[in-house]
Amino acid sequence: MSGPASTVRIRKSETSVDVVSLEDVRLRMFDAAVPWREFRWYRKQRHFSGSYWSATMEAHVGYESRLEYANLLLADFDPRVEWILSQPFLLEGDDRGKLRRHIPDYLLAHADKSVCVVDVKPAEKLSLPKVRDSLAWSRRVFEKHGWEYRVQSEPDPVVFANAQFLAGYRRRFQFVDAEVAAATDELRIPQTFGEAVRAVTPITGDPRFARSLVLHLLWTRRLRTDLSQLLSTTSLLEPT
Repeated sequence: MSGPASTVRIRKSETSVDVVSLEDVRLRMFDAAVPWREFRWYRKQRHFSGSYWSATMEAHVGYESRLEYANLLLADFDPRVEWILSQPFLLEGDDRGKLRRHIPDYLLAHADKSVCVVDVKPAEKLSLPKVRDSLAWSRRVFEKHGWEYRVQSEPDPVVFANAQFLAGYRRRFQFVDAEVAAATDELRIPQTFGEAVRAVTPITGDPRFARSLVLHLLWTRRLRTDLSQLLSTTSLLEPT
């Protein structure tokens, strides 16, 4: 026999919280939600909190550690992700007679309308009984509700280094739409990064701007390359 239904507390403001049974929760309920906890910055704090400007959201999204930041940036780079909320809610429920409370790190909505709850934990902590049991309970609860659940740790360092570099060119408003379209059309055949910059230079009128534009096309996935290898002028770029 299953235990009592889990509940979700969704913060709408400092003084307003909606309490909903998890089985009744729908993504639209988070339209006006704010992070459950306030992201704080103070001297000598143990974790490096911050605020990342997300191209997906065209707004800032908070994180509470550098590891959360890394996974947030990769979610922002994922073309499947259409919406991101950090510290989305407080989950409360019964775990075989034990009351558990948990605040996930991120809630993601995908282009196919699927929903994913993400928890970020250092790999070295995943085997700790307290952490393992909490995450296992969260997985059971969310997957029963029909949501995907991911536990993410340290990303591949090369993939992350490439994505972090490309993130410098993520802001769409810094690029001219007509030049983006023209460059996309120009780069219809596979070529190296260096060749792509030279091909786009007549469009922008400056090789520095051409380089930035090609990097923007990589961030927006109009071009693809092998991100398991560090980007260089010889990296092979292909249209998507």
